[in-house]
Amino acid sequence: WLRQPKFLLGTLLQCSFSQGRVVGDDETGFAECNMFFPGQVPPEGFTEPFHVKICQQYNKEPRFATLYSTKDKIPLYSAFKYTKAAQNEEENWLVEPQIDDPENDLREMVHEANIVGTVANLGANQALTSDYVGSGYERGLLNPSLLNEEDFQMATYTLTNAVPLSPSLSKSWHRDIRRVVEQALVPHCSKKDHLYLLAGAIPSSVRVKGKVSVPETLWLAACCDAPEGWSLGLVKKMNDENSLVDLAVGELEKQLLAGVHLFKGNCGEDNQSQGKTEAILQAVSQIRSGEQVGISDNQEAKDSSFVRKVAGIIATPFIKILEVVIYVFVELVKFVFYFLWLVIKRVGGTVLDGVYSLWNGVVSYLKAISMVLISIPYDVGRVIVNIFLGFLQIVQDVVSLTYSILRIPVGFVLHLAAFPYHSICAIPSVLRDMATGIGGTFSLVIDATAALLHGFYYLAGHIVKRFVPKGSSDD
Repeated sequence: WLRQPKFLLGTLLQCSFSQGRVVGDDETGFAECNMFFPGQVPPEGFTEPFHVKICQQYNKEPRFATLYSTKDKIPLYSAFKYTKAAQNEEENWLVEPQIDDPENDLREMVHEANIVGTVANLGANQALTSDYVGSGYERGLLNPSLLNEEDFQMATYTLTNAVPLSPSLSKSWHRDIRRVVEQALVPHCSKKDHLYLLAGAIPSSVRVKGKVSVPETLWLAACCDAPEGWSLGLVKKMNDENSLVDLAVGELEKQLLAGVHLFKGNCGEDNQSQGKTEAILQAVSQIRSGEQVGISDNQEAKDSSFVRKVAGIIATPFIKILEVVIYVFVELVKFVFYFLWLVIKRVGGTVLDGVYSLWNGVVSYLKAISMVLISIPYDVGRVIVNIFLGFLQIVQDVVSLTYSILRIPVGFVLHLAAFPYHSICAIPSVLRDMATGIGGTFSLVIDATAALLHGFYYLAGHIVKRFVPKGSSDD
């Protein structure tokens, strides 16, 4: 239910502040706070997804239960048992972190200023102190602190138990409820029995600062869980602070959401004592008419004396100024926390970025060094292999050249060596042969010319002998 607070501040406040828990959908009813309902059965019919069940606690003990509307930012009802009221009241207004941030580790109600920067979307689903400051409305308690003993009183001062009420309406509501409970209901429900109370509000379309719904109606349902039990409903309209209408719980249920059923088994409404019911209604009627039941007229006059009215008028401006001062202080604290958080975030981000860059550089350097160290043996081996292969190539070339030289014939070498000698000695013979050839050529030309001329001569003589007539021999 409640985890240990993360922060030292939360630990210090744990024993002083009201604690609460948002009840999950997988849990039955209001978990440990089911004790505040007759037969431990909560009201039925409140099934909207924005209806959040809260088990309000103080000092790790359940004090009362609340059904909260995150849409309207007000409680729809608070369920509690009547306990003897304490004389002293001390206001310590708190908020519920889990309503705005279900994943937050804070499992207790704390002051709004103590969770700035640690709760995501603070105020998205619930009302905050700033929503009431300067609005003309007070934080009216559905479960009035004046109907609770000391430990229970501390638990009632949470914004999840408050609705916007005008100062006069808040005063009349708490006054009327206290009188009805203490003077009309408690005397007709014995101490051995349990008086269960449901104080609720019906949201309207009117919004405080466009966010928190102003209720159009306040209501109270009472159930005395006894063999001859009884139940009663009361309604106060916002537009008439002096109104206080009594009605049966069944009639009250018709004014709420469709299908709503407040008490298990109607809490004896079907078989309740007629005489007891009339006595309760008579007491309520006397309270509505301004009379006190069991208290002297002097006490009534004292409560509504002119001195108290004057004191209220004088104190109102100072209260408003104090509210403004508190609001400014809260906003200043929020700003300081936000600024510190932003600075820490920026500085932390810069440091982390530097560490990350340094780490990347070191890793890259070590990686490069490792690659170089790994490649050195490989390169040395490759050079040695290349030198060895080159040496083998030289030996192969020398052997091949030697083999080629040894394969040349000895006669060829001798002829090659004698070639210059024979070439020089052959020059005179060649010249002689050339002269002989040239002389033979001229002789052949002369012989050919002589033969040609002889041929022409022979041909000419033959022709003459053939065609010229023969004459005398003298001719």
